[in-house]
Amino acid sequence: MTTTLVGKSAGIVLPESAAPLTGGLVFRFLRHAGVNDADLRRLKLADVLILPLIAWLPLFVLTAIAGTLMPGSITAPFALDLSTHIRLLGALPLLLLGGLVSEVRVLPTIAQFVERRLIPEGSMERFQRDVDSAFRLGDSVIADLLLIAIIYAVDATVLRSQFAQNATSWKSGSAAGAYDLYVSLPIFQFVLLRWYYRLFVWARFLVRVSRLRLQLLPTHPDRMGGLGFLITGVQTLTIFAMAHGVLLAGWLSARVIVRGTPIQTLKAEIVAMPIFVICLCLAPLLVFTRSLVRAKRQGIADYGALASAYARDFAEKWVRGSDSGEVLVGSADIQSLADMGGSYDIVQSMRNVAITPQIIIAFAIVTLLPVAPLLLTAMPLSEILKRLAGILF
Repeated sequence: MTTTLVGKSAGIVLPESAAPLTGGLVFRFLRHAGVNDADLRRLKLADVLILPLIAWLPLFVLTAIAGTLMPGSITAPFALDLSTHIRLLGALPLLLLGGLVSEVRVLPTIAQFVERRLIPEGSMERFQRDVDSAFRLGDSVIADLLLIAIIYAVDATVLRSQFAQNATSWKSGSAAGAYDLYVSLPIFQFVLLRWYYRLFVWARFLVRVSRLRLQLLPTHPDRMGGLGFLITGVQTLTIFAMAHGVLLAGWLSARVIVRGTPIQTLKAEIVAMPIFVICLCLAPLLVFTRSLVRAKRQGIADYGALASAYARDFAEKWVRGSDSGEVLVGSADIQSLADMGGSYDIVQSMRNVAITPQIIIAFAIVTLLPVAPLLLTAMPLSEILKRLAGILF
């Protein structure tokens, strides 16, 4: 199904569902099964809870039956496998929830290119083709099948041999290990890789749009020529960023809490994750840098010439001109001169990139937030509060 979004320019036809973020094999199967839009949304919401339970609960039951659940039964019991618990019960629901939230925002974000008249009239057909191409890729069954093939090929060759060698783990030679290898882990890997594929489709779409010589406005208050809506659009990816923070927390927990590794020795990993997430989520916005720089350069030239002409006329009238009988106090000329200066200041302060320091900091904080409790293992809370009090008082 499609819907036509009509802005002040020509109409753009967009599918009603956000296929670049939520399409694919499962989406196509449910559609063919006759699931309507309302039921599909309810299923997606239910999957946030159901799919993690499908991945985790059988592991709990099988290890309980095999006697490898609790500490003391085996060197590496299921109960102490914090990375598995956090991955399946923490990161997986967040990834699924992030897909639902992003689905709500992707269509309005794309529509803003038309509503703000950023696409030249002569490029509307090309923009429509770019939109269609993105939705076709996002809804690709072949891409999903390829991801599944890669997952099982890697798991079957690499992870299976690792599990077999580790005889002290609950995974070794057990039904729980087999279920984790062929069901639980592939479910998580598919959801994660599907996210990476979605971001690839999104980045590809932005690259194509950036080549349309957008009609950016140098005096737009967002100081991005009118592209500020992209910042709002990528804010929905903070849930995706938090999921990576949860994965990092799980990885660190297995080493700090279970193995006793000092967290100070893992600084590189803690720093690397937010950098990776920020690059993954925000780097695609850099494709508009050339357009922004060009618009700013042209804006400075155009508005500089306009400001010069106005300032010259103002000086001729009020500074060097003859007495015209007008009163300077309260004259609209003064306010117009101030407005002209304000417009020129906006052009000069226009950003060269469609990224703000605030959004970078926000992604870094959200990514590291799940790791915060582990930092208490390096420094007690009382010591942190004491140092904070020393800084403040």
